[in-house]
Amino acid sequence: MEAAILDAIGMEECWEPALRQDGEPRPGAAVIEPTSLVELPSYPEGSRLIVRREPLHPGAQQSLFPSLEFRYWGFYTDQDGDPVALDALIRAHAHVEENISRLKDSGLLRFPFSSLEANKNWLFCVLAAADLVRWFQLLCCEGELALARPKALRWSLFHAPGRVVYSARRVIERLLNGWPSAEVLLSAYRRIALLT
Repeated sequence: MEAAILDAIGMEECWEPALRQDGEPRPGAAVIEPTSLVELPSYPEGSRLIVRREPLHPGAQQSLFPSLEFRYWGFYTDQDGDPVALDALIRAHAHVEENISRLKDSGLLRFPFSSLEANKNWLFCVLAAADLVRWFQLLCCEGELALARPKALRWSLFHAPGRVVYSARRVIERLLNGWPSAEVLLSAYRRIALLT
C-alpha cells in the first residue's frame, strides 16, 4: 500500500476532493483509488484500494509513513461505486470503532469469572456503565472532556478528591484546592443539577 501511495503522490490530477457525510467538500482532503498500482493476489476478486489524504494539523498523528504535508489513510473494499462516495461511507462508520475502543477501555476485554452467566452479567455492567459515562460526557462536559477517553475521565474527574455536603438545605461541592479540573467538575455538577 505504501508504494502505491508514494506513486500516487506525484499524480496530483488523479486525486479527487473528498466529501463529508453531508455531501459538502472536506477542506484540503482528497481521495484516490490506486488499485492498479498494487498487486492483490491474496485478496478476493474485485478488491479495491482507496486512499484519503488530509492536511496535517498541529499535533496530528502521522499514519502509514511519515509525511510533513498530509496524513494518509487507506482501506480495502469489494464494493462498487465512486471512490469519493465509498470514502464518505466508511468515514460515517468510524464512530463504531471509536465506541468499541471505549468499551475495551472500560472492561470489555476482561471476563474475570469462570462462569458464563457471571461473565454475561459483567458484560451487561460494562455496557451500562459505558452508556452512562458517555451520556454524562455529552450532557455535562465541555471541550476536550466531552470527547475524552474513559481513562482520561477517570484521572481528571472521577478520581477528584472531594465530597458533596448538605448544609441548610443547600448542596455544597467541596474539592481539593488547586485540583486541575475543579472548575470543569463543578460545571458538570451544575449541569447535572439542571437536568434533575
